[in-house]
Amino acid sequence: MIIFIVQIFVMPTISMFFGIIIRMYYAPKEHNPPHIHLYYQDFSATVDIKTCEILEGNIPSKQHRLVTAWIEIHREELLADWALCQNGQKPFNIDPLK
Repeated sequence: MIIFIVQIFVMPTISMFFGIIIRMYYAPKEHNPPHIHLYYQDFSATVDIKTCEILEGNIPSKQHRLVTAWIEIHREELLADWALCQNGQKPFNIDPLK
C-alpha cells in the first residue's frame, strides 16, 4: 500500500495599498530570512522584512519605496506574523499604507 502525504501551503493577502498586494506564506519552517511576497500589476518580488531589500524578482522603484515605508511602520507586526507562520498559523492582516 502506498500512502501519499500532501502538504498545502497557503499564502494569504495580509495587506493591500496603492495597487500593491502583500502576502506571506504560512507554512512550518518557511525559509529565512523573514520576508513578504508582493505583487504589483505584472511584477512580483520577495522582500526581506528586516532590510527591505529585494531578495527575488523586481518591482518598480516607486512601489518599492512605498513598500519600504510600509515595512518600516509595521516591522514589529510583520515579524510577529512571521513567527505565527513558522508555526503553521495564519498571519493577521496589517493596516495598509495611508
